[in-house]
Amino acid sequence: MVFLSHLINGISLGSIYAIIALGYTMVYGIAKMLNFAHGDVIMIGAYVCFCTTSYLNLPPFAGILLAVVICTLLGVVIERLAYKPLRQAPALAVLITAIGVSYFLQNLALLIWKSDPKVFTSVVTLPSLKLFDGELVISSVSIVTVLTCIVIMVVLTLFTEKGKMGKAMRAVSEDKGAAQLMGINVNTTISVTFAIGSGLAAIAGVLLCSAYPTLMPTTGSMPGIKAFSAAVFGGIGSIPGAMLGGILLGIIEIFSKAYISTQLSDAIVFAVLIIVLLIKPAGLLGKSVREKV
Repeated sequence: MVFLSHLINGISLGSIYAIIALGYTMVYGIAKMLNFAHGDVIMIGAYVCFCTTSYLNLPPFAGILLAVVICTLLGVVIERLAYKPLRQAPALAVLITAIGVSYFLQNLALLIWKSDPKVFTSVVTLPSLKLFDGELVISSVSIVTVLTCIVIMVVLTLFTEKGKMGKAMRAVSEDKGAAQLMGINVNTTISVTFAIGSGLAAIAGVLLCSAYPTLMPTTGSMPGIKAFSAAVFGGIGSIPGAMLGGILLGIIEIFSKAYISTQLSDAIVFAVLIIVLLIKPAGLLGKSVREKV
């Protein structure tokens, strides 16, 4: 039962990483940019939900909705102000800008909400599920997190394959110039991608703080890095890859904490990532792209 309990916790944590990784993988797949400020958007989303429920005394659903709206707008603003002028710039310039935006958001949160940790009240108030005469207890947060991840994954896959904007995203991902010639508004498409990624980050932030109820300005940093690792692990640019990478990373982390060492769990996660990338450089579900000379 202990093994099953750890497995469920691993899948739950992995589902949070998967939701965050979907934002990374979509932005990279379409705009070919690594948005390292993505982890801090998670933190902003969690703070917005916290303020809505704690200070305004509104129901959790209103907090989640407001967090998604504000993070979606924030994602578009970040893209327009920080990344749009750098479309043709070298990758290093984009990377430095992303780190700058990340520190800006962290310090903004520090100014507004101060450094003292806040106790986040879970948005999931359902009772836990007890199986095998109470020997296995699955928290309602874990169930909701896994279900949310599956729903988001299915909706995003259908959206990118069937929707008009989804097809435009795929076209921009393949060739920006050709997409523009076909009448696709590249700027709008990239902005929508950032908006979707940031909206997902808000949901991930709320679920993360519901499971681990400590909220501070650096809350999003480590989950952001791990989710980026999950996206690379699964194959960056691949939606199913992001989900697979996230869940595997979550399971590895929880089992490392349970059976090896709490202190070494992060090191083990990244060591596994390095080994996988040495064997399969494109990630588990990524496609190797040959450089055209």
